[in-house]
Amino acid sequence: MSFNARGAWSIYQRELMRAFRTAFQSLIAPVITTSLYFIVFGAAIGGRMPDLGGVDYAAFIIPGLLMLTLLGETTSNSSFGIYMPRFTGTIYELLSAPVGVAETLIGFVGAAATKSLILAAVILATATLFVDYEIKHPIYAIGFIMLVAASFSLFGFILGIWADSFEKLGIIPVLILTPLTFLGGTFYSIDMLPEPWDKIALANPIAFLVSGLRWTFYGQSDVSIGVSLGLTLGFLSVCVAIIAYIFKTGWRLRE
Repeated sequence: MSFNARGAWSIYQRELMRAFRTAFQSLIAPVITTSLYFIVFGAAIGGRMPDLGGVDYAAFIIPGLLMLTLLGETTSNSSFGIYMPRFTGTIYELLSAPVGVAETLIGFVGAAATKSLILAAVILATATLFVDYEIKHPIYAIGFIMLVAASFSLFGFILGIWADSFEKLGIIPVLILTPLTFLGGTFYSIDMLPEPWDKIALANPIAFLVSGLRWTFYGQSDVSIGVSLGLTLGFLSVCVAIIAYIFKTGWRLRE
């Protein structure tokens, strides 16, 4: 079957419009939350913190805050996007339509990733209200953010298929991703931790994502950017393989 560009565009457009219909929850709420983080950590605590590698503390936490919001919102948006058709039963219309796995992923995952990129741009714009910063490697930063958004959109798609209730839909983003991001160097450098906690912190995979994004901003990180990039690409590949298996077997889609 040839690629159905119109079908992919229809799914993408519908999902993107659904996100914009909840603009307050999708865009304004994360901006307010990020602003509060800057006020509490950047202004109140940051004034008592030394520069980290020559970077002002308020600027140092920007990549971590961006990753914190990006992971949660991307996963939630993508999982909810595919869960609702399963919940309402309209998933069967999609399965019977002349669209394949590629068109479905481009539609659902592409819309979630696009919304996350818009949110990232809004958060970076919000950060300029609180601190002066510059991105040392802007091309790498854009590419890394897009890679993370795509990876966790695919991950969220898997969660949306796995979940059989609204409670399960929020377990991973709220109870696992958010705590791991907080413990992954969002507000501190792992080098600041005493032994053996610095080694234990590197067992957290989110720490590599935060570190990789921080390198694109300031040219310094807790781990090599190559390791961060390789881990992210590996995670993306695993998610693609799992989704291919799901569509091949119909697991959770035809139940």
